Amino acid sequence: MIEPRPESTFVDPVTKKPVDWEALHTFNPAAIVRNGKIYVLYRAEDNTGRNEIGGHTSMLGLAESEDGIHFKRSSTPVLFPADDSQKEREWPGGVEDPRIVESEDGTYVLTYTQWNRVTYSVGIATSKDLIHWKKFGPAFLDAAGGKYASLKYKSAGIVTRMKDGRLNAAQINGKYWMYWGEGEIHLATSVDLIHWTPVEDKDGKPLIVLAKRSGHFDSGFPEVGPPPLLTDRGIVVMNNGKNSPENGDPELGANAYAAGQALFAADDPSKLLARAEKPFLKPELPFEKTGQYAAGTTFAEGLVAFKGKWFLYYGCADSLVGVVIADIR
Repeated sequence: MIEPRPESTFVDPVTKKPVDWEALHTFNPAAIVRNGKIYVLYRAEDNTGRNEIGGHTSMLGLAESEDGIHFKRSSTPVLFPADDSQKEREWPGGVEDPRIVESEDGTYVLTYTQWNRVTYSVGIATSKDLIHWKKFGPAFLDAAGGKYASLKYKSAGIVTRMKDGRLNAAQINGKYWMYWGEGEIHLATSVDLIHWTPVEDKDGKPLIVLAKRSGHFDSGFPEVGPPPLLTDRGIVVMNNGKNSPENGDPELGANAYAAGQALFAADDPSKLLARAEKPFLKPELPFEKTGQYAAGTTFAEGLVAFKGKWFLYYGCADSLVGVVIADIR
């Protein structure tokens, strides 16, 4: 759906110089429905820095579509490192891997990775129009008296529910909930969608709700996919998994990323009810197994309901944006 455009230029507000902001890779997309169209926020990497994963500067581009397949793209990014309160956390690595939800009042809430090439965290930003964004900094910065201020964490999806045909942030037991983590999947709660507090176990550590499994697609580790969906049967959590070279799924290549699903109780987001044994989305096509991450990647991040169908947008080999579509039943 989306691929690099070397001709796109943007004056970097940090260096004050033009950069080819989406020249190398466009991948790992968030998605939302607005005014009868699908909008995708995608991670774009420029051609500066080191020629390695995480070595370039990432910005978020915006694309819109009337059918979910053919996109019109903005010529400049909408979220990027700048001379602002988050520069220390976002420069020179950039802003990465977004997930997006809509709140009850129509505000869009974005979770994304802040990366300065030393450490990383989940940043929170909000917008009314998907173009102008207000950054709030790390999700856990003030939680538990600053206990998590130096924690390295990424991949966060806020729980949603279907309302009037759209996916909105959902409250369970009077709180918003977020699944987060790479390596292990944890939980956090919030009353305002901006300030979050990790759910802890009896030892005062972040509660683990999903861990790696030997012999499975997530044998290396699981990682949160798109914003989870609260249904009548429970909370559907799509998770990306990395396949271990030593004890992974023999049907997948070593270190390949595939996407699976888990189901948690509707009234208790920490209670696991079921977990798929096999991935529902895995690297099969050439463009999913070549590019920046040649081991193979189908990295699911953006889920929307649109015109009677589910559209799931995913990153292909850390290089391109793809989509898979299914009927809503």
